[in-house]
Amino acid sequence: MRELEYPFDSEYILKKSKRIRRELLADNRKFLHKKIAVLGGSTTHDIIRILELFLLDQGIEPEFYESEYGQYWQDGMFDNPELMSFGPDLIFIHTSNRNITDYPALSDSKEQVEEKLNTQYRHFEMMWDKLFESYHCPVIQNNFEYPFYRLLGNKEASDFRGKIRFLAQLNEKFYEYAETHESFYINDINYMAAVFGLDRWADPFYWHMYKYCMCMQAIPEFAYNLSHIIKAIFGKNKKAYVLDLDNTLWGGIVGDDGPENLEIGQETSLGQVYSEFQGYIKAHKDMGIMLNVDSKNEEENAIAGLNHPAGILKPDDFIIVKANWEPKSKNLAEIASELNIGRDALVFVDDNPREREIIRQQIPEAAVPEMTQGEEVSPEKYIRILDRNGYFEVISLSEDDRKRSDMYKANVLRKKQEESFGDYTEYLLSLSMKAEIKPFSPMYMARIAQLTNKSNQFNLTTRRYTQAEIEQTAGDENYITLYGKLEDKFGDNGVVSLLVGKKEGTALSMELWLMSCRVLKRDMEYAMMDALVDVCRKQGIETIYGHYYQTAKNAMVKEFYGQMGFERIGDGASEGDSEWKFVIPAEYEKQNTVIAVNGEKE
Repeated sequence: MRELEYPFDSEYILKKSKRIRRELLADNRKFLHKKIAVLGGSTTHDIIRILELFLLDQGIEPEFYESEYGQYWQDGMFDNPELMSFGPDLIFIHTSNRNITDYPALSDSKEQVEEKLNTQYRHFEMMWDKLFESYHCPVIQNNFEYPFYRLLGNKEASDFRGKIRFLAQLNEKFYEYAETHESFYINDINYMAAVFGLDRWADPFYWHMYKYCMCMQAIPEFAYNLSHIIKAIFGKNKKAYVLDLDNTLWGGIVGDDGPENLEIGQETSLGQVYSEFQGYIKAHKDMGIMLNVDSKNEEENAIAGLNHPAGILKPDDFIIVKANWEPKSKNLAEIASELNIGRDALVFVDDNPREREIIRQQIPEAAVPEMTQGEEVSPEKYIRILDRNGYFEVISLSEDDRKRSDMYKANVLRKKQEESFGDYTEYLLSLSMKAEIKPFSPMYMARIAQLTNKSNQFNLTTRRYTQAEIEQTAGDENYITLYGKLEDKFGDNGVVSLLVGKKEGTALSMELWLMSCRVLKRDMEYAMMDALVDVCRKQGIETIYGHYYQTAKNAMVKEFYGQMGFERIGDGASEGDSEWKFVIPAEYEKQNTVIAVNGEKE
């Protein structure tokens, strides 16, 4: 919804929240339902009201538990029957510097200040540990914004008794906890207060009148920032940029002006702006975000522009370059298809308002940020617009994430090689594929949890797991878990497939079976099936039961169990669902013939 995209009108959102909510709920799309507990150190009602809008817009239908005013610590530390029965999927702790109970006094010694710091930190740490122990779900915690006054002036930041220094040190302890505890995330309200303007953010009127830790006008931006973390946790991040070239990545039109006359580089102020923007975009590649081009241009001119000696982005930084005179909507659809990702995973960036509107009409699933105001091109605003929209919010950064762009580029090479073979089996053998299929390992827990929240198409049950739940399942002897890594001569794809089954006597009930779409049609599913059967036989399992739960995106695996040799035994509880059964034969013939598994000879 355009009203909820940055830059947005906060006053409009606050006034029209009921109408916006009705329109979002009237959408026919299927929402991901999640239970969110909000434990507040200040008034949270309006935060919940506006947060719901942003989450609905991102495809998440939230159900909220709201603590009584100021009862965040009591709800976290003591077993609250209402919260326990609610069973949150995520807990958000909304505290601020107003919740610090013991600041340093000017008469305190360094030792006394240190003791106060540790006491304040321990207050929170005990609560976080208790929440993880009780609820096994992600926890989001605000850090602390700076106070709205400085008793010591500039020395507040350097004196050991200064509030600013105290809060900075407390924040650092929070960050250290986040570094050492998976599924714990910091909502950076210190940054948000600075961006909004601390004087406005911390207007004392709203605290003393309503017990808001921020002014009412800041709530939409606060809720939007928080929603980025939540949607990232639940797998709603975007995956790729699709970028225009002329007046988007550089100033000027390469076909008319020639590459030598483009505005890029240090010679002019505008050239510097475009260089900074290219640097910002290129940094996303190191996060694993895929970069692509969709430009109305001759391909030769586009490549010449990207090879400009002062340019930061080069042709090799992009996976797919569509530079032609086809409609950009057609190119965008083809890019999604060639990358084998959903159109809703794309962010289309173009300075031209007409092209943006066409994409919004033709491919409404794609994100289309408003890069200009009318016809006015302001490239100095590009970074801020993309950054505030939080399309690629980072909640973890694994080695697999950083390699993702290279992995998808290798897929393009695989596709070209496939086209040169007449026999598909010969093509698969030519890839020299090697797989590692083993029980869930601590080394890959973050990636495994991430994969359960990102994979939608090749996913039989679409069950989502937090990392804590994955670790708990892996350590439970009543479960069989398997991950699959795949590499070939073009590169390492990382962890691409997962299985989770629950043992019930001599039977195994499959709770999760998924695979990354980037390794489709390479027989990895058969290798996983062979490994599953092998593990089952060793553990006395005689029968495997499979469950298919239909979603809007997983129709491609509707008959998957049948392809694996399962017998369909009935329908599921909902329309489109199905139940399957596989009796492990005394003599099982392996189905995988093209992948070397766990070091076996090719």
